[in-house]
Amino acid sequence: MSAFLDQVLRFVQTTADFMWGNWMIALLVGTGVLLTVVTRGVQIQKFFLSMGFVFKGALGRDKTEKEEGDISPFAALMTALAATVGNGNIAGVATAIATGGPGAPFWMWISAFFGMATKYAEGFLGVKYRKVAEDGTMAGGPMYYARYGIKNQTFAKVLGLVFAVCGGVTALFGTGNMMQSNSMALAFKTQFGVPTLLSAVVITFLVGLVILGGIKRIGAVAEKLVPMMIFFYFLGAMVILIVKINLIPAAFMLVIKSAFSIKAAGGALIGTSIQKAISLGVRRGVLSNEAGLGSAAIAQSAARSPDPVYNGLLAMTGTFIDSIFVNSLTTFTIIVTGVWKLTPAAGVALGQGGITSTALTVTAFNEVIPYGGIIIAFASFLFGYSTLIAWAYYGEQCFEYIWGIRSTTMYRIVFIILLFIGAIITGKHINIVWYIGDTFNAIMALPNLIALLALSGVVAKITNDYYKGGKFDVFR
Repeated sequence: MSAFLDQVLRFVQTTADFMWGNWMIALLVGTGVLLTVVTRGVQIQKFFLSMGFVFKGALGRDKTEKEEGDISPFAALMTALAATVGNGNIAGVATAIATGGPGAPFWMWISAFFGMATKYAEGFLGVKYRKVAEDGTMAGGPMYYARYGIKNQTFAKVLGLVFAVCGGVTALFGTGNMMQSNSMALAFKTQFGVPTLLSAVVITFLVGLVILGGIKRIGAVAEKLVPMMIFFYFLGAMVILIVKINLIPAAFMLVIKSAFSIKAAGGALIGTSIQKAISLGVRRGVLSNEAGLGSAAIAQSAARSPDPVYNGLLAMTGTFIDSIFVNSLTTFTIIVTGVWKLTPAAGVALGQGGITSTALTVTAFNEVIPYGGIIIAFASFLFGYSTLIAWAYYGEQCFEYIWGIRSTTMYRIVFIILLFIGAIITGKHINIVWYIGDTFNAIMALPNLIALLALSGVVAKITNDYYKGGKFDVFR
């Protein structure tokens, strides 16, 4: 059986590597570049306005109670962030540095910059083409804006269906479910010796308690949990950065220089290539912030939003918070503590003392904070938990699009069962789940990116009308 699973692991890894090859990176970033151009750099011109929406929402001052929708725009953003701010921010960033070198985060930042325009378009189209479901709730996302926005009906139906199928599979088997529960259980076993079975039972119970209540309960939990967990992680990282504050300028220069050279600052040879740094940086960045995957548009479609433009502006802040803010905390804690030198990218093989993934971030925290690994264990739990409840909703909406409202209960049950199984799996073969998730994320991104490109004219026209008519001012 082990030999068979080894073959499966090699196959799914090869498939995932192909799907996330240079062609996919070019398509993802290229779409972001195009949307940046046609919206006249909306992520730059309207950045402070969009962040103002976040703070108003956090203070309960967004004044959208009478608008059509299920949850507040802030709750919708927090639900989307619940999905994106996950273990990818801890393990994914560390893996990118361990494999692609300290220059990889630079390419995360670049992809995030253009990804903000992509996320703006997704939030915009999510509200513009959403529909009212059989139970009276809002239903939207890439399957809806592909289906109802693209004029060629046959092509539109196929595109919407492909996204829904891949989104549903990813939610059940991939990075939105089994991988998260496994990372959470592993973190508590490693740090506290908690048996994986016990963790699996607790995680399953806590997730089931929320997702069985639907989007309103998910949104209510997300808008309280997400700000708290980000602040918790921020405090831990800031202790390290304050202690090592004199090393931050050098760390920043190391990231920049390593992004364009196989040598780090000081001339040390890095065991990776520029192409690999770009590939790992963009790939992990996209898997972290989900700009281009279209998943966040599903949550944003449920918002009580007064306007597609308003929703798009709020949506794009999610990419900034996830990839520019949270990912940078992980990046600089790993670099200023010097633990990046213990990675394969720095020439230390995994079998000879090299470290990667969550272990790298734990090592960085332990360098400065006594028992700093406890912070990572709890952050991993909170990040993973938030991702689970958000992706449960994403998958539910995908299945509802295909089979109708009657599929909801069965979907939730299957999601919870697979979550439990994911938590108790041990050994290297859990990577099969990671690679399957990576593959379906890529397949899921394709119809979304095609729809974004096809509807970029709609996004551009309405957005530019706002520029010309001074309509952005009504949001201030």
